[in-house]
Amino acid sequence: MQRKIFLSLIVVVFLASSMAAMAMAAPPSQDEGTAYTIQADDWLSKLAEKFYGDPLAYPAIVEANNAKAAQDNSYGVIDNPDVIEIGQKLYIPTAQEASIILGAQVPFLSGDLTIYSGRSESLVGPLIEQFEQESGLNVEVRYGDTAEMAATILEEGANSPADIYYGQDAGALGALAKAGRLAPIPEDSLSLVEPRFRSPEGLWIGTSGRARTVIYNTDLLTEADLPDDIFGFCAPEWQGRLGWAPTNGSFQAFVTALRVTEGEERAGEWLACIQANEVNVFSGNTAIVEAVGSSEITAGFVNHYYLFQYLAENPDFPARNYHPRAGDTSAMTNVAGVGIVDTTDNREAAEAFVAFLLRESSQQYFNTETNEYPLAADISLNPLLIPLSTIDTPDIDLSDLDDLEGTLQLLQDLGIL
Repeated sequence: MQRKIFLSLIVVVFLASSMAAMAMAAPPSQDEGTAYTIQADDWLSKLAEKFYGDPLAYPAIVEANNAKAAQDNSYGVIDNPDVIEIGQKLYIPTAQEASIILGAQVPFLSGDLTIYSGRSESLVGPLIEQFEQESGLNVEVRYGDTAEMAATILEEGANSPADIYYGQDAGALGALAKAGRLAPIPEDSLSLVEPRFRSPEGLWIGTSGRARTVIYNTDLLTEADLPDDIFGFCAPEWQGRLGWAPTNGSFQAFVTALRVTEGEERAGEWLACIQANEVNVFSGNTAIVEAVGSSEITAGFVNHYYLFQYLAENPDFPARNYHPRAGDTSAMTNVAGVGIVDTTDNREAAEAFVAFLLRESSQQYFNTETNEYPLAADISLNPLLIPLSTIDTPDIDLSDLDDLEGTLQLLQDLGIL
């Protein structure tokens, strides 16, 4: 039997306040770590308050326990901090050990950090606020379109105040890298992520994965009814039944990838044939998902995570994602990622922010809050989320998805934009 333990991902504590809280609460003293068996009504924050006087010190228990479990299998591994099991044996570290662990998560820093974010505030704002509180830094975030934020850094040149660029696709990161505007990321961060999801030169790194899919109505279709690749949707049987959002940045990144993998002419042929098939045009991915669910259309081209917003409200929502069997560009996995701007005047803080986004709790945030793929931690996925390792994806260097201008020109030439 598992107990759900709901822990805030937004409210966190900086080490100094944690230490003060421990001292003020005068918890039971510990000379060495304690073995503890989970009881009914236990949760990790409650144990942290019991042993340290601070409910927000629970990550120290997770880290210390899992280290102990690697040496002694009588201790149960905590795979998900939100779920523990009655009867599970845990290792509770001493207050001193817990303080060291908490302090290691974000180093003591000073100064300001400026982030140019192509990711929306609703998605990543809480996570950035958490970093600000833990680090003690004054973090200023400028939100905008991914391509717009990258272009701004290029225009500002050596006068850019940006320390971090946080983009929603690899194309903009690749453009900044090729322009020489990104500084190398430390190897200890790079090593956490597969090479296919980071810059070959170590200039940017993916923090979460965003798979391209075809969403389809399960009342009208089965996966067997769908073609092996996206060119199969050019068949007359799909006339008037499809949806796309050509002004959407994710769609444009997909078209850029199509140009890279298939060539300019072949990419143009696909766009023209889908257009000729009287595709329905939508303003964004959310509208496509709604149209599929209401049977207005039978399938559409989207990113994987939009569906999960609807499934969370209604598990019977009549739609599912399909990753084309042929493993062509429509099954590609792009990333949201970060780079350190070369003009930063607070390199230590910028590197700490990169490390923060890659740590397990942040990766869990992407998994549960944005429904994206964690790239730097082994985390149990939503059962409906197909593991990345099982998706047949095209072999593509995500850094090459930097020619957005060429994609926009092609879409304009075809009358799609």
